[in-house]
This record gives sequence, C-alpha cells and structure tokens, in this order.
Amino acid sequence: MSLKEQFGKDVLLTGWGHSRFGKLTEETLESLIVQVATEAISSAGIEPGQIDEIYLGQFNSGMMPLAFPSSLALQVSPDLANVAATRVENACASGSAAFQQGTKSLLAGTARTVLVIGAEKMTHAGADVVGAALLGADYDMAGHPSTTGFTGLFADVAKHYEKRYGDGNGKLGDVLGTIAAKNHRNGVDNPYAQLRKDLGEEFCRTVSDKNPLVADPLRRTDCSPVSDGAAAVVLSVSPTGGITSPVRLAGFGHANDFFPAERRDPTAFAATRESWHRALAMAGVGLEDLDFAEVHDCFTIAELVMYEAMGLTEPGQGARAVEEGWVFKDGRLPINVSGGLKAKGHPVGATGVSQHVIAAMQLTGTAGDMQLAKPRRAAVQNMGGVGIANYVSVLESV
Repeated sequence: MSLKEQFGKDVLLTGWGHSRFGKLTEETLESLIVQVATEAISSAGIEPGQIDEIYLGQFNSGMMPLAFPSSLALQVSPDLANVAATRVENACASGSAAFQQGTKSLLAGTARTVLVIGAEKMTHAGADVVGAALLGADYDMAGHPSTTGFTGLFADVAKHYEKRYGDGNGKLGDVLGTIAAKNHRNGVDNPYAQLRKDLGEEFCRTVSDKNPLVADPLRRTDCSPVSDGAAAVVLSVSPTGGITSPVRLAGFGHANDFFPAERRDPTAFAATRESWHRALAMAGVGLEDLDFAEVHDCFTIAELVMYEAMGLTEPGQGARAVEEGWVFKDGRLPINVSGGLKAKGHPVGATGVSQHVIAAMQLTGTAGDMQLAKPRRAAVQNMGGVGIANYVSVLESV
C-alpha cells in the first residue's frame, strides 16, 4: 500500500531550489532562504500567493543570535503576507522534520501547497560555539566541555563497532577511508558541494599531517565539514505545471530513540532501522526496489552502520557493501551520489531538504554530472543526534 492508497491523495514535489554549500561569507540566513524559496516557487510554476503554508527547518542551537526566523521566507514577495510559517527543529534532522510537517499539512487537508525550506549559517561562528551548539543534541554531553565534540560521540560508535565486530586487524579504518573516498569522488560532480576534490582512497585511509585524527579512530576525512547553505521544495497535492515533472512521495517514516546513551545499543541504530521499516512499508516496496539512496553520513561510521540499519547487510557486515562495490555509483544501490554530507557539506538544518532536492533532481533526469541512468525510485534518510531522531522518505518518478 502506497501513501496515496493509504491517504487517498498524492503528495508531490513540484519545485525545488538549492544554494551552494560551504563558507558563504557573502550570504546571510535571510538571503539564503530567499534565494532557495524563490527558486523553488519559480520552478514549481506557481505564484508566491499560492503558498498556503511554510515550514522552515533550522537547528541554530545558539550559533546565531536570531532565533526566530520563521517569517524570513515572506521576504520573497509581498504576496506571502499573512501566510502561516513555522520553524521546525529536530537537531540535524530539522530539514526532514520540516518536510514531514509539510507533508502532514497536505494529508490533513489544511493546505494544498506548502513551501518547505531548510537553512543554516554556521561558518561565521567560532569552533567552540559550533561545537557547543552541536553537543546540545546529546543528552550526556550537552553543556559540558569537550575537545572532540560530536566527532567524539561517533568515534565511540566506531570503537564499539570495532569491539563487537572487528578482528583487530585495523580493517574498519580502511573501510571508513573507502567510504570517505567514494563520497569525495562523487562530490566532484555536484556543483552545490562544499568539497569538490577527489582525495583518493590512500589519502582517506591514512593518518597524516593533512589528514589528522580528530577523535580516534576518526580522521578529518571521516568527518563532514561545518557549512552554510539552504534548500527548498514545494509540496503539492496535484501537478502545478512546473519546469520538470513532479516527484511523488510514496512513503515516509519517523522514529525517535531514547535520549540517554545508556538506553541505546551504540551500534544498532534501532530507531533508524524502524524509520526505514515504516517508510518502506508505507510505500509498499523493499530495499531491492530502490535505485539509489541519500543517507546521513555526518561521519563515515554513520554511513557504514546505515548499510546495516537499512537492511542492505546483516549487522556487522556493512563492509561487504563497500568491498563488493554495492554502494558505488555503478553498484546495485548507489549511496550518496551527491557526495553526501561528507563532501556536499552539512549545514544542519538544510541537510534533510537538500537530500530531497537532490533525489528529486535524479528522478527527473536533471542532476547534471551527478545523474544516474534512469532511476525510478529513491530513499532519503536524515538523522538527528547519534541515531536519535530518524526520518526516511521514499520518492518515485511520476
């Protein structure tokens, strides 16, 4: 049973916009929001006055003094005056949280056309400010000093994974290096990406002056960068005559895990697994029906565990998906053809919306140098915290 069969109506992605990701010193949060919102509305073939509701995904958590940005999208046009606008926050999954809130407005019948935006400005803030803000998404570390920040939390995941599944030969580091190299290689073809350089497997696998350990065993190339950026998508219940064919939302899932680390298995990502199950079940498809996926690789260990949480491999066998080439651009299920968070960048509130936009571009044949050969169905997975807030969407061409 698909979403349309379950709810009796379509949810369509009818237009989208995407900024470049990176250190955008010339841009403000407002200018980024206005840019991508304008692009999305235009590409959907509608007028601003046709927007019924706006959802803005933004984490912030103290990285910016402005903590009330929901009305910034109204700057696009006077015709947006009095449109309902809401900021949505769920850590690094804020973008997908906003996407699902917009979806639910359409399904509830309170709106027919919704504008969803994800945006973040981070690079202006000092490393200590950014680090403290991100640690606000962890139950145990929030408000505490840390020299390794969120990298340290995912380094702990890697250590637990190695202890449970490793054989002591250092293989995990090589696998993570290959994932990093894959995503950097993919990022070269993404005009929006922050890091557009093919670094090669040897560099990514090796600790060096240019690739130091950030938190053992994670090297710099295992970590997504601090980024500015924004993306937007128009959701509608029917086609709007946009510049491309619309993309259908076939299913979605959301699951949250317990917040204290002691209540979670650090390598299972149990709620992540459940969000995948819910989305695929609603769409009425299996993993084998997907042509590609964009997943939340804030750190390479997160992508590795994701292979297992999504059901691509059994627990502890994620390396097989890398070693046998399944997740490469020409593999059975390409993962992060955009370069992922690792190369594309991770402006946290923008990430989930960006993933949906990139997937929509692939499904409409408008992804340029990133384009896969005629994909029909994709999944997007976005995560807040260490497997805490988990969102999955299944998208398909119309």
